[in-house]
Amino acid sequence: MQAQIEFQATTRETSGKGSARAARRSGMVPVVVYGNKKAPVSLSVDANQLTVEYRKGGFMNKVVALNEGKTTYFAIAREMQLNPVSDKVEHADFMHIDAKSVVKVRVPLHVLNAEKSVGIKRGGVLNMVRRQVELLCSVASIPKYIEVDVAGVNIGSSVHINDITLPAGVKPSIARNLVLCSITGRAKDDEPEAAGATVAAAAVPASTAKDPKAADAKPAAKK
Repeated sequence: MQAQIEFQATTRETSGKGSARAARRSGMVPVVVYGNKKAPVSLSVDANQLTVEYRKGGFMNKVVALNEGKTTYFAIAREMQLNPVSDKVEHADFMHIDAKSVVKVRVPLHVLNAEKSVGIKRGGVLNMVRRQVELLCSVASIPKYIEVDVAGVNIGSSVHINDITLPAGVKPSIARNLVLCSITGRAKDDEPEAAGATVAAAAVPASTAKDPKAADAKPAAKK
């Protein structure tokens, strides 16, 4: 199996908070590898290297090799605990994998042709309902991202997960046809024009018009 990242690891003979604190004091991060019907393994890896790799992005979707002596554990990250002040990784949980493993991953969405979108050109706004999508795939087929083309999307229309052609061996983790993004707003050509928008008041016919002064005048006294 091909790993995207490799770490040199050491075995932690004991587990628990005391062992974890001792690992951190020595510049290491306590790591647990579990799952896939294998016994859990307690390891330690270099804290700086793990933090640097995590901050590069996409770490949770990468195949990792944990080399402990002559033994290599292939795994994928499942949970990372960060220091609330320094944001350095303080603990990591990994899941055992092999070449036949099918994993659940969250992959970012990349929007294509926003500048060519029919709806955006008409004055609409792109609304990203989801920034990531959860997928099921083999470890050899994990995509870095999923592309969403909005060139033909008009105002009031949406792009669903079923509208996307996913790579071979990749499928949504749930059957529901999720909305990924939409174009919202009102089209420019639907707005009323300023010119001629006001309606002129109807003129009173001259024959029926009354002089306000005449209406207030008193009739002349008869002699």
